[in-house]
Amino acid sequence: MNDMDELRAWMIALRTPGLGPGSLRERLAAADSDIKAVLVQLHGLAASLGEPAQAWLAQPDEARLDADLAWLATPGHRLLRCTEVDFPPQLENIPQPPAALFVAGDASLLLYPQVAIVGARSASAAGLAHARAFARALAQAGFMITSGMADGIDGAAHAAALDAGAATLAVIGTGPDRVYPRKHHALAQRIARHGALVSEFPPGTPARADHFPRRNRIIAGLALGTLVIEAGLRSGSLITARLAAEQGREVFALPGSIHNPLARGCHRLIREGARLVESASEIVETLAPAARMLGGELAVRLLTESAGVTVGSPLERPVANPAGVLPRGFENPEYRQLLLELGHEPATLDELVQRTGQSAAALSSLLLMLELEARIESLPGNRFQRLPDGSFAG
Repeated sequence: MNDMDELRAWMIALRTPGLGPGSLRERLAAADSDIKAVLVQLHGLAASLGEPAQAWLAQPDEARLDADLAWLATPGHRLLRCTEVDFPPQLENIPQPPAALFVAGDASLLLYPQVAIVGARSASAAGLAHARAFARALAQAGFMITSGMADGIDGAAHAAALDAGAATLAVIGTGPDRVYPRKHHALAQRIARHGALVSEFPPGTPARADHFPRRNRIIAGLALGTLVIEAGLRSGSLITARLAAEQGREVFALPGSIHNPLARGCHRLIREGARLVESASEIVETLAPAARMLGGELAVRLLTESAGVTVGSPLERPVANPAGVLPRGFENPEYRQLLLELGHEPATLDELVQRTGQSAAALSSLLLMLELEARIESLPGNRFQRLPDGSFAG
């Protein structure tokens, strides 16, 4: 089966009414990741899936499938499947992990250490300023900023990361070809160019209220920690925070005035065990061990792939390697090159992009790992300095 036939088979499965991601994953595991074998199974079980599924499997909408394949054929668009080696391991153990993700942009960014920043849509001027400041500082520290591209805090965090020259991930509650809210059309284009738009929903899917809680589990699952900035007691951001806590991830909350209704959700989170934070450095310090572990897995995966080593079925791979597998700077070629190019004088991220030929997103991840190992330090102005202990014979 060629790639186009495989993609078509995936789209038939993903659009089958009543077939959730958990059921599809189970069938893939039983069929040794063969989507064609899964379709054969589905045809045999169509009656048990209900009349809509039976009708769809008997006669799929070819115009809809052609539109799906046309979207996927566009440069920069991809269907990232759970059977692929670069499907984000962070999502493997969340409730109802997605079977596939539609990505517009750089799909490799989903592997990098992320912090989710979420909050009120009708945020105050102070809340928006806090979102921009935290996003900028965390992005400069090497974390990917992940959010839901909603109005208010989400949009401010995405824009601040982009303005800082970093990538950002937007997990959306519509199809990857739809923009919601419409006012974020230009922001969505920036994110697709310099980051990634991610959706569990096929192209053409409109905004629906029940889609946003579903996408929130992916936001929480991708991120090592979730920061909530301004949230009312009924805010959807509290759903994301609850899901993050249930998934064993860190939850951070920014306190506010007791007279501000948008602070009440954050105060509730703090009472329930979320970490009260006042600066981005507190988040970086807390997430450093988890970032080190995830960075270690990424480094090992990149090295094994570049060496042509088979690492086993993606459906069976572990979520993370032991922390000790993180390659030291003098052992990993990518780290070694970066340290050599950094030299002994401070350099900006843009300068390092020019010297190494790597993307800003890839360098940000490497720089974060080197900073956690006390080999470099970040300076004001998005500059980086090699520390004496980080020197080695080149």
